[in-house]
Amino acid sequence: MLVITLVMLFVLVAAVAVVAYVAYPHRGEELPVVPQVGSAMRKGVDALPTIGEYEDIRA
Repeated sequence: MLVITLVMLFVLVAAVAVVAYVAYPHRGEELPVVPQVGSAMRKGVDALPTIGEYEDIRA
């Protein structure tokens, strides 16, 4: 029972982190309550490769 509780807690924390990442740093905004977490997430956003503007690929 303890293992199930710990796994569910981990899943909940991971879900909150994903929602916070998508809601703020990914869009270029600051996290309102904890700006330190937002700046740490921004470093991850800057380090990850992203797809730029769509280009016409004609073969």
